[in-house]
Amino acid sequence: MSEHTVSSYDEELTAIAGCIAEMGGLAETTVTNAVSALVTQDLELARATIKQDGRLDELLGEIEVKLVEIIARRQPMGGDLREIMAAGRISNDLERVGDLAKNVAKRVIAIDSDLKSKKLAIGVEHITELALGQLKNVLDAYTKQDAEAARQVREADSEVDAIYTSLFRELLTYMMEDPRNITQCAHLLFCAKNIERIGDHATNIAENVYYMVTGERLPEDRPKVDETGVVNA
Repeated sequence: MSEHTVSSYDEELTAIAGCIAEMGGLAETTVTNAVSALVTQDLELARATIKQDGRLDELLGEIEVKLVEIIARRQPMGGDLREIMAAGRISNDLERVGDLAKNVAKRVIAIDSDLKSKKLAIGVEHITELALGQLKNVLDAYTKQDAEAARQVREADSEVDAIYTSLFRELLTYMMEDPRNITQCAHLLFCAKNIERIGDHATNIAENVYYMVTGERLPEDRPKVDETGVVNA
């Protein structure tokens, strides 16, 4: 964080960064728990994961209040203003990550122990590992104000897209081979799409971190590899 003659200003910015760090850690935990609940068909863990999302909503509200207060009192400019605007956008992305994890947890309850083959869920675990790696890396980039690390996260989003496309085709094949697989594969496709969207939010955060640090925008034509034909909601 930049230094100011008024120490309370630095303290306010540090408090916001702390809230975002808490949101980031909670978002990662929520995603991990949601997918763990899916693979193990743990309905209690799924319900607990849904409840966790409420804390992310609370933190988002706290950050928004703090940002408004800082803008009103400090009238930030330049790098300070970029830092404050980035904090607002990043916290919104993290809240959305929580919503997507909650969607997966809700799907676990909808399946209700009817996941007949754990093997089919392995692909969802794999894409989750990649998406969570992206999220962790971009949160580290935010903390360290590392523009190059943020750029690398954005470029790596194509890996998540490629895994999602491969998983989509694999599950579709299972559905075509045996109609009895249709229900569980449809559930898993829904979950996989939510995880892929988490990767997109990590990319959004990366773009905001890069702009916060450099004052420049990354090129618009970032790689996006989704060949499933499914349109994002």
